[in-house]
Amino acid sequence: MDIELAVDAMELAPRVDHIVLFSGDGDFRPLVESLQRQGVRVSVVSTIRSQPPMIADELRRQADNFIDLDDLREVIGRPPREHPNESRENGYTPQK
Repeated sequence: MDIELAVDAMELAPRVDHIVLFSGDGDFRPLVESLQRQGVRVSVVSTIRSQPPMIADELRRQADNFIDLDDLREVIGRPPREHPNESRENGYTPQK
């Protein structure tokens, strides 16, 4: 999958201004560097707030912009699921 993503990104590079990569894999650092040489801005979305961090330091430093997934929680996250027992306590009973 990494190779396919890299090939697709290189094919798109002449036609785009900005690519957003959702990965923390340091193997993508050379791809990001190559895209930047072609004039493409690259934002990387991953997280440094996990233990261990889910992004390679060299990829984060190479990117034009780093976006931590936790910063997107309010925009793209799902609301927490209710526990089934909590639902019943709040007057909800599942339909049969």
